[in-house]
Amino acid sequence: MSHLKANADYPIYGALGNTFMEFPFTPDFAQTDADVVVTGVPFDMATSGRAGARLGPQGVRAASINMAWECERWPWDFALDEHLKVIDSGNVVFKHGEPQTLVDALEAQILNIVQGDKIPLTIGGDHFITLPILRSVAKQHGPVALIHFDAHTDTYSGGSKYDHGTFLYHAVKQGIVDTSHSLQIGIRTNYTRENYPFEVLDAAWVGDKGPKETLKRIKQRVGNQKVYVTFDIDCLDPAYAPGTGTPVAAGLTSDYAFKIVRGLQGLNLIGMDVVEVSPAYDHAEITSLAAATVALDLLYVLAANKQEKISL
Repeated sequence: MSHLKANADYPIYGALGNTFMEFPFTPDFAQTDADVVVTGVPFDMATSGRAGARLGPQGVRAASINMAWECERWPWDFALDEHLKVIDSGNVVFKHGEPQTLVDALEAQILNIVQGDKIPLTIGGDHFITLPILRSVAKQHGPVALIHFDAHTDTYSGGSKYDHGTFLYHAVKQGIVDTSHSLQIGIRTNYTRENYPFEVLDAAWVGDKGPKETLKRIKQRVGNQKVYVTFDIDCLDPAYAPGTGTPVAAGLTSDYAFKIVRGLQGLNLIGMDVVEVSPAYDHAEITSLAAATVALDLLYVLAANKQEKISL
């Protein structure tokens, strides 16, 4: 049985093709009453390691069908569509080989979503895509708190204009991220610690302290601020997510990561993305499935928040 209700206009299986969780394909979302708009970004021209993340949206959508049959996704005790309406707008269209066209198209897409009082869920693509997303989110909401799951800080200053390792360096310079309320989780590559603007809960710390202590630190840091979540799948250990461009050993387990994501309930979440899935390096779709699970749990966090507001 699908987590979505069957009706004559919306067959559960097959006809919708490859949308995330078989949500309705709605490219013209402006006039809909959707709460969340899913967008795919098939872009990997900013990678510094192995390419292939342009196929990430396709892989994550396909893997999500493994969860679409569940009426209530464990461990949640309600069906998602009881409290949240989600649509899939398809992929951003741009000229391959001309990265600025991706930037322009993605900024316009996200701005249309947030100005329509909807929440963007974006599936990458490499991590550079988070920069244009944050620009548009900040136009609507102002500088946002950032919860950044990753093996890398992506604050490196020596990269090119289009570089998945520098997106956060530019975001800080452009004033679109409130660093005083932001954290990076799962880091296990070197960075300059002196005067570093983010709180870092590195992978070893999370492994030692566990999800409960990690969530305590997250909520202390973020507070009541509007928060954007970006999840680079290489935050997970390569044992759980081999299909990515820059894998780093000794990462988070999928169990720890999912518990942390589910524990974000109660935060003022205004946008999220899942990036860096590279299906060509995957095995049995386990990376795509992990990414799809992260995205689905983030949707359940939104639904739980909405349910709580209604009950109040």
